[in-house]
Amino acid sequence: MTDNVVRDAFFALHHGLPRQGPGSDSTTLRLLSLVGPLPERPRVLDLGCGPGRSALLLAAETGGEVTAVDLHEPFLDELRAAAKARGLAGRIHPANADMGELPHQDASFDLIWAESSAYSIGFDEALRRWKRLLAPGGSLVLTECEWTAADPSPEARAFWEPHYALRTTEENVRACTGAGYSVLGVHRQPESDWDEYYGPLAERADAADPQAPGMADALAGTRAELAMRRDHGEDYGYTGYALRPATSWPTRPESAADAAAVHAVNAAAFPTQAEADLVEALRADTDAWLPGLSYVAEAPDGTVAAHALITRCLVGGAPAAALAPVAVLPRHQRTGAGSAVVSAVLDAARARGERLVLVLGHPEYYPRFGFTPASGYGIRPGFEVPDEAMMALVVGAADGSWQVPQGTITYPAAFGV
Repeated sequence: MTDNVVRDAFFALHHGLPRQGPGSDSTTLRLLSLVGPLPERPRVLDLGCGPGRSALLLAAETGGEVTAVDLHEPFLDELRAAAKARGLAGRIHPANADMGELPHQDASFDLIWAESSAYSIGFDEALRRWKRLLAPGGSLVLTECEWTAADPSPEARAFWEPHYALRTTEENVRACTGAGYSVLGVHRQPESDWDEYYGPLAERADAADPQAPGMADALAGTRAELAMRRDHGEDYGYTGYALRPATSWPTRPESAADAAAVHAVNAAAFPTQAEADLVEALRADTDAWLPGLSYVAEAPDGTVAAHALITRCLVGGAPAAALAPVAVLPRHQRTGAGSAVVSAVLDAARARGERLVLVLGHPEYYPRFGFTPASGYGIRPGFEVPDEAMMALVVGAADGSWQVPQGTITYPAAFGV
């Protein structure tokens, strides 16, 4: 039996289904909200659109022109029929093309969208190949299957590893920032998104004729996938990322080899050695140090140009995070290096699951990252500072299980306050 016969049977199972991967209208709308304001009539590119559930919603919500790309023509036919039925045929443009070799010109789109499809060329390749297509200020939204358990089961690893190498959210955020993106938001998709995909697929599989050419193999693969999710779904899941190309300064977490350079940057950026010594003291404080939240920006020659550090603090006894210090070598100040490294470490904090970041700094600088006076949340330091200089940023949405804590800030002992 040829691969083509099994492939045709696989597509026969999927034709007419509402979705071709885990997702929901609510998740699409949530990811769209992370992007922020769009042009009045945005140019949208939906990659791996399948029958076009997201493309239809994006066209309706944004008022834009949606180019919907897929390699499977029958899916595009489904989209054409649905767009016509909804009065959107004039704004949805199906295109049979390879998402890895797109023919479009650079800076052609204000929004690029890829739900449950980037895996076909790989997450890192998607970040690299699609970046050129974004217009200035444009955004990329894509979802990726990831490990959600600290120690995935052997069964889940055996299922995924031969087909696709899953990573953690933290690893994928690092890939995003390393590829030159700022992370606007991260959204872990709920289990109900899997139900919207697997529920109709399971019903289709139960009704399929196993004697049809290639169908027995297609059914075996489908049922193995459904069983894996049923038995080991806590090990993996889909996460959505809203991204925007960042500045030209590459950023990354510090490595052990960077310690001397980080010390030198902080020593050069401030009038005394106090901040450089503070970093060393915080690095030695296991209660304060948060792995992966000491970031550097690299100069064109690969040397460390800037540094930003986030460590653990408390607000009214509840865990929070403190951004301090932030340092840029004098010769690289006012070049964007500082903004790049602050954005990157805040992205990493968000991906790590931090909820609240505090900073004591210049009130004309930090609001660009979203910081506002901490007093507005009922948060105050244990010492006298101008109200506008003590700022807070909520990086994790408040919900029924978590609210912004109130009270006095307790810094690590190394701060001496």
